[in-house]
Amino acid sequence: MSEIMFIISRIESLMYEVTFDPVLRKGKIIANLSIVNESDFKTVLDLFRQAMHSGLSVSPYIKIIRPGEKVGGMKIEKGKIGIATACSITIDAVLLKAGIPVKPRFGGVVEIHDGTPLRFTDILTYDSTTIDPLDVLMSQELTSVTEMIRTGSGKILANMREAPMAARERIEERLDVLVEAGFACILEVGEPNSDILGIQVGRDKMGIAVIGGTNPMAFVQEQGIDINTQEMSRLLDIEEMTHIDELK
Repeated sequence: MSEIMFIISRIESLMYEVTFDPVLRKGKIIANLSIVNESDFKTVLDLFRQAMHSGLSVSPYIKIIRPGEKVGGMKIEKGKIGIATACSITIDAVLLKAGIPVKPRFGGVVEIHDGTPLRFTDILTYDSTTIDPLDVLMSQELTSVTEMIRTGSGKILANMREAPMAARERIEERLDVLVEAGFACILEVGEPNSDILGIQVGRDKMGIAVIGGTNPMAFVQEQGIDINTQEMSRLLDIEEMTHIDELK
């Protein structure tokens, strides 16, 4: 009988493989892969663009994989198109590469009111599930990304990680560099030894909440369009990706 592998083990393995340098804007990031029907592609791309312009993604860089093309050994079948986007665990990997022992804790749903994040309403810890928490939460239709984009209030996908409070200055410096590189997905950085969006952190720790990379997919799903997303599916070189505004 094979041993059950919790998602945290996969996350930690992928984090070590990331080579992305936000200063040079080169190297491999962790990517999510979404598969849509070719007939829906233009609509989906427009919805992704809206979500990205609203700040509801990890980064505005994407890669289009056409029918017959391969990505990470997987071939896109006829009538389908693949869209690779940045996964938020890339943030954890960049912090780790800077010598900051960051620990991804959970994925969840965050309630936003007038653009201000209030609290996590639902959470699933990474070390208690074998599948991505955001995938589970998205399938439960707990989000209201459409409402968030239209009104500034709604429920979006996000995740939280903990880091030592002693590393606060270095964390803030790295996060600033990531934002400059287009990874402007930081929802909130908590105070040391303080709750973050209603969640308690460990002693001498601080929490960092990041917008989930699957919000554009949740937005598409809310419109009743078929989209099949594989979170943290593969590593992808950032130089293979294009800013969504450069795509027609």
